[in-house]
Amino acid sequence: MRVEEEAKPPVTSRRTLKREAAMSRIRVTARELLVEQGTAAVTVSAVARRLQVTGPAIYRYYDSHEALIQAVTADFYDELIDVIAAARDAGTDAADRLLRMCRALRAWAVAHPAEYGWIFQHPATAAGMAAESAGAAAGDRFGAVFRAELARLWRNGGFPVRDTAELPQALRRQLEAYSADIVEDLPPQAVHVLLGCWIRLFGTLSLEMSGQLEFAFDDPEPVFEECLAELADRLALEYRPPRSPDQV
Repeated sequence: MRVEEEAKPPVTSRRTLKREAAMSRIRVTARELLVEQGTAAVTVSAVARRLQVTGPAIYRYYDSHEALIQAVTADFYDELIDVIAAARDAGTDAADRLLRMCRALRAWAVAHPAEYGWIFQHPATAAGMAAESAGAAAGDRFGAVFRAELARLWRNGGFPVRDTAELPQALRRQLEAYSADIVEDLPPQAVHVLLGCWIRLFGTLSLEMSGQLEFAFDDPEPVFEECLAELADRLALEYRPPRSPDQV
């Protein structure tokens, strides 16, 4: 009787491993510069100086400054995706999952303000996000985590929506286009709610992260929690405050 050999995973060559390690060091260095000195400090020449190599050595791994920016952007998004997915998976029901996801998003932003600003607030990555790029792909994966949760909620009973016929034609056209563009099964009226919640969530968080709430609030967490209560109400979910200060 012939015994088939068990399939073995492909072996990664030593050269490939060394290249991946070098690319990782470059991205880590770019992140260090961002955190220490701000967005403008993340240049190929600055990364090269920090690593004590020449600029052309960096271009062996990233063929342009834009390619490096997009790789760093993808790293930040993927890190944030992991954090939010872990929070979601700890949830017990739809309300708990969404609240945990939103709180995990804010916790990551507060812990990593430079990285949050890099991907959501600064123009350095805006051009790449509009094109086919590593950053754009990672940004879509990030958005898909929230879209999938709203799609699951929609399938399992839905949430209150407006008849899109009541909306301005220009708004209705854009909702229909976005509904057709995403892979999740969300009709235009559900997309209207999704994007309204998205704008409210990120508007509140970005105002906090840019310091635009400091004129009135020295502790913006209750403001964020009020935002979550409004989102829960819009989605016909029960708002529950954090059970402890460290819950996300």
